[in-house]
Amino acid sequence: MKNNIRVERAIVRISQQQLADAIGVSRQTINAIETGKFVPSTLLALKIARYFSKSVDDIFSLEEGD
Repeated sequence: MKNNIRVERAIVRISQQQLADAIGVSRQTINAIETGKFVPSTLLALKIARYFSKSVDDIFSLEEGD
């Protein structure tokens, strides 16, 4: 699964820690999602998308083979 979290964070100029605090997870969780080491739950994906005022599809996308 690919994601645009790093890009979205850069647009609004927030750190991983600021995003993590806003949605109630650790900075390590945000880092793991951004690097593709962790696939977020549906609830977490929805919280991230809502934070950026985007749809889940705008933030996350399946790669071929997923």
